[in-house]
Amino acid sequence: MSGEEKRGASAHRLNLEGRERLFIAGVEDVVSFDEREILLDTTEGSLLLRGEGMHINKLSVENGELQIEGQIDCVEYSDSAPSRPGFFTRVFG
Repeated sequence: MSGEEKRGASAHRLNLEGRERLFIAGVEDVVSFDEREILLDTTEGSLLLRGEGMHINKLSVENGELQIEGQIDCVEYSDSAPSRPGFFTRVFG
């Protein structure tokens, strides 16, 4: 699947509310997560989130949507692919 086809399937977008709630669309996989760091694979590349007390509140694997709550301090993109299969790929793949 090309990058254009992936973007058409689920457009990537972020909606951050007061650094406490983050809605993300265009999520392809959750690579790793804990209360301080969440690494995602999105249609726009890898996305690293850092903060405190973060947890995944809602996840829709079918729609590629994710909601995170907690203190969100950093949102960082990288074009490099994750080095290992993600959690949900291992469970559902």
